[in-house]
Amino acid sequence: MTAPVKPYDPLDIAVDLIRCPSVTPEDGGALGVLEKWLEPLGFTCERMRFSDEGTPDVDNLYARYGSGSPHFCFAGHTDVVPVGDADAWTFDPFAADVKDGRLYGRGAADMKSAVASFAAAAERLVSDGFQGSISLLITGDEEGPGINGTKKMLEALAARGETIDHCLVGEPTCVDKLGDMVKVGRRGSINGWLTVHGTQGHVAYPHLADNPVPRLLEMLRRLNAHVLDEGTDHFQPSNLEVTTVDVGNTATNVIPGTARATVNIRFNDRHTGASLDIWMRSVLDEVTAEMGGSYSFKTNISGEAFITEPGPFSALIAEAVEQVTGTRPELSTTGGTSDARFIRAYAPVIEFGLPNATMHKVDENAGVSEIGQLADVYEAILRGYFAGRAS
Repeated sequence: MTAPVKPYDPLDIAVDLIRCPSVTPEDGGALGVLEKWLEPLGFTCERMRFSDEGTPDVDNLYARYGSGSPHFCFAGHTDVVPVGDADAWTFDPFAADVKDGRLYGRGAADMKSAVASFAAAAERLVSDGFQGSISLLITGDEEGPGINGTKKMLEALAARGETIDHCLVGEPTCVDKLGDMVKVGRRGSINGWLTVHGTQGHVAYPHLADNPVPRLLEMLRRLNAHVLDEGTDHFQPSNLEVTTVDVGNTATNVIPGTARATVNIRFNDRHTGASLDIWMRSVLDEVTAEMGGSYSFKTNISGEAFITEPGPFSALIAEAVEQVTGTRPELSTTGGTSDARFIRAYAPVIEFGLPNATMHKVDENAGVSEIGQLADVYEAILRGYFAGRAS
């Protein structure tokens, strides 16, 4: 590991982090690396380990400098997705090689480089002095179930009376170049698992069987045909997608006894997870009343739609991005879910990080100059924040 030398170079921190094989739920030494860089600055580092039945134990890190207000929190994760086919990589996924101005490795884009950039930016603020508090809320469970990470950390902090005034999440939000997109909200997500029950039998004797497949197909047709909405001022239209269909039958002369499907809805702020659960069940009940039979259905809401309304906080971030990159960012709610879905219940939250073109891919990488610019953006945000420009 690189020995911390001030001023901090975000590339050095990113290299240290990427060399830790922190594939969810393993820490791989990543949190220890981050502690090594933060503790010399005066951050109080606290490991927070959580458990839950049926899920792996996860280590997380809460690091805070200062005890006063305002309290600015950076949230992120050091866990990464699996490398996939290691032989397909040009570079060792955990070697953190730099070539032609780009840093290669799992987590370079998502999102170890952003964690490194914020740590470097925090070092600059601490060196100059400021009034308030800076914290890093770093989980090892963002790429996994999301049960033993950010959500439980926030609950634990709230239980002991710690409040966060504003939060920035360092997910890779940009599309074509650094600075083109800031996320000010996210659509919600609900999954549904549907099983239609029937009676198995021989295809030559359909009167002795009960084929569940036609009922399943009609249920899916009606769900898929319904227009949920046309979008809102801040969100694209909600969409339902059928993601799996399975009858568990490899024989051509057997009527299956069950037929299963899963669906996912990404929804905007015109809906809640609960309202969509009710709607889907009403469609399933309607088909069952018409065609007979029975079904079972369970759902899981992984996040509700939310928006951090445009205002001083979003303006501060957009201005810092434009100041450093020369690009005025789009304020967007596109993309999948993130841990911002948990944070929004505790503080206004906005997301900004590196371009996401290579995240989760073979040869994931980030531009060295972009990592440096990101640290400059984060520094500008912090300086503006503690100058009172977010309120």
